[in-house]
Amino acid sequence: MEIREFVETLDREGRSLATAAEKAGVDAEVPTCAGWQVRDLVRHTGMVHRWATAFVAEGHTSYHPDGGLPDLDHDALLTWFRDGHRRLVDTLSDASPDVRCWTFLPAPSPLAFWARRQAHETTVHRVDAESALGGEPTAVQPDFAVDGIDELLSGFHGRDRSKIRTEEPRVLRVRATDRADAVWTVRLSSEAPFTERGGHPHTDTDTDQNADVDCELAGPVAGLYLALWNRAPFPTVTGDASLATLWRERSAITWS
Repeated sequence: MEIREFVETLDREGRSLATAAEKAGVDAEVPTCAGWQVRDLVRHTGMVHRWATAFVAEGHTSYHPDGGLPDLDHDALLTWFRDGHRRLVDTLSDASPDVRCWTFLPAPSPLAFWARRQAHETTVHRVDAESALGGEPTAVQPDFAVDGIDELLSGFHGRDRSKIRTEEPRVLRVRATDRADAVWTVRLSSEAPFTERGGHPHTDTDTDQNADVDCELAGPVAGLYLALWNRAPFPTVTGDASLATLWRERSAITWS
């Protein structure tokens, strides 16, 4: 995906998050984030937006701490969120393609990193905001979901800080049933996971190709995206379900 597409997604998803938060009310519980109310979600996401904006707008080339959570609530909190979201979108839209600043995952450029990361950050938290309303969340677009799974598996869980570890080598496959090109093989061990994109799309009559896979997580790519971010159940789990449980218990990406 292009930087422009990420920024457009960030713009749309942030506005949708604010709308859902306003409809649900800041006191509403967020089922996808245990222990959080909508106000916690809005404060966190708004803080992250301002933190990301500072790197691009101010050119910090090393880690820079966030500004903390605001002591705001109700309408004032939502206004604060919308203002920060708008500034992030405008900053990314107006930034020079060769802007230099700190990042924490591999990317073609710092601008590409921050546009992509904030688009996914905001989309996942938009789903959280909509969960406070009940019902099914607005669907994530397939191309965007594929990109987000790439970022999560190869980016976040390619780092040494990933807690997805096994005593003995195991193989986890993630396979989209609606995208032949969306297959990931995740090799687990006592070290950080190693993910390879690609593999056999799978057919019901082909069993040999799964001989070296201990567990497969399969389903429509948008559903896998939410499931891997622990926002929805895995559509289908075959093989050793303990690896799916391991993912649920150890894969969370936390702010601290």
